[in-house]
Amino acid sequence: MAIPNNNNASSFFFILMDVPGLEASHCWTAIPVCSIYVLSLLGNITIMYIVKSVPNLHTPMYLFLSVLSTADLGLSASTLPSMAAVFLLGQRKVGAATCFLQLFFIHTFSVIESAVLLAMAFDRCVAIREPLRYATILTTKRVGALGLAIEIRSVALHLPLPVLLVRLQFQLLNALSHFYCVHPDVLRLASSSTLVNSGLGLFIMLSTLGMDAVLILLSYVLILKTVLSIASNVEQLKAFNTCVSHICAVLLFYTPLVSLSMIHRFGKKKLPAQVYMLLSYLHFLIPPVLNPIVYSVKTKEIRARILKLVYPKKH
Repeated sequence: MAIPNNNNASSFFFILMDVPGLEASHCWTAIPVCSIYVLSLLGNITIMYIVKSVPNLHTPMYLFLSVLSTADLGLSASTLPSMAAVFLLGQRKVGAATCFLQLFFIHTFSVIESAVLLAMAFDRCVAIREPLRYATILTTKRVGALGLAIEIRSVALHLPLPVLLVRLQFQLLNALSHFYCVHPDVLRLASSSTLVNSGLGLFIMLSTLGMDAVLILLSYVLILKTVLSIASNVEQLKAFNTCVSHICAVLLFYTPLVSLSMIHRFGKKKLPAQVYMLLSYLHFLIPPVLNPIVYSVKTKEIRARILKLVYPKKH
């Protein structure tokens, strides 16, 4: 049975999924999840504050890092309301309009993060392959224009998603697979044709996450080729070391995403539901909390500024 077409966004609701087997342990589940959100908030705000307040860090590498922290904050804020509703308030119902709005922001910030990782790969590629022209190629004006283009692309591509979802009819058995709304999960519950929605979703995924991943890989092929052409082993290590933080950020973002996609297509029925849900949560929760830690540990300038904030009298 399907709901009336004109009631989707006004009266229809979805049921958010709790963690299987832990429905009666919300207080224990909420502690680690809330800790992740708090750490993400503190870490990314600290990175943004340091980059903004230190003029010496107004360079392409750190400006991109600041945009990455903004995307991480947006991604955390997108999933926080439904997480709080499920784990803190025990409220699993979410209105269709709210659900569609949440999936718009989740997918938009995910694509922004992917695009920023690509921009950071381009930054490292230019810095290693064209060090003498680096300052003239990546000017502050061009970095700003690139950041604006990233945001416009992400928003423009995802605006049609909630609009097209409102036109669908949905089953009354409306339980989602996660404690947040994402486009493929919502489409799964539709009882009317989803051909247009599925086609648009596939196009967005291939033209953003897919293309970004290929271009990031190509950038590192060029970086590796340049690094290996350097005669000195010390210089090779020094050049490669500037990419370590970015490589970690790429792995943190894409590894859960690729694993989740593979399991969804080939092994979802063979694995416990907890494994599938854990990977989906890792994709949205772990990068925002670990990216600031990685860059704080591996980037000397960021680390020094954080130590100065924590121990002002010693610096």
